[in-house]
Amino acid sequence: MTDLVLVRHGQTVWHAENRYAGVSDVALTPHGEQQAAQLAAWARTARLAAVWSSPLSRARRTAEACAADVPLEVDARLRELDFGDGEGLTSAEMTERFPGARAAFLADPVAHHLPGGEDPVAAAKRFTECLHEIAGKCPDGRVLVVAHSSAIRLALCALIGVPLTEYRRLFPTLRNCALTEVRLRAGRVALLQFNTPPLVPRSC
Repeated sequence: MTDLVLVRHGQTVWHAENRYAGVSDVALTPHGEQQAAQLAAWARTARLAAVWSSPLSRARRTAEACAADVPLEVDARLRELDFGDGEGLTSAEMTERFPGARAAFLADPVAHHLPGGEDPVAAAKRFTECLHEIAGKCPDGRVLVVAHSSAIRLALCALIGVPLTEYRRLFPTLRNCALTEVRLRAGRVALLQFNTPPLVPRSC
């Protein structure tokens, strides 16, 4: 039995305008650094066996704060979905530049992913393959996985058997540094918590 705590990195400099940051390497804001520190405080109480991270700096910076006492592994399969022509743009800018493709994406973000972007089916496959590999390496542990919003939401759908095309509707928001925990046991998956703040237990 392995418990995987899936966490979106801290807030980035593109957060305020809600720009699509897929494979673009954007930095954390000061608030994002504070979120990472809060997550690290939780991690010290969480009895983690390991911390894994996407290689993108916003995720790695968040993960490094949490890996003071446990190994940190970085794996490219945990990176964010590549948004292609949508990278760095807001929703309004995409609608202006390629209105038809944007409308198709909103109707079905898997069958009609953004122009030049990564196939979400392939992204879900690489991400979940990495999660199963992590579970194999930590068969009786709890592991923190720091990654990205769309990749995590796609993986959640794949793990619990929901059509991938529902990932934006079922999971409309993944908060920065909130905890989403799944349990992998004997090929079965349970969702233990979703979008939970990383609170540190108070001592008596």
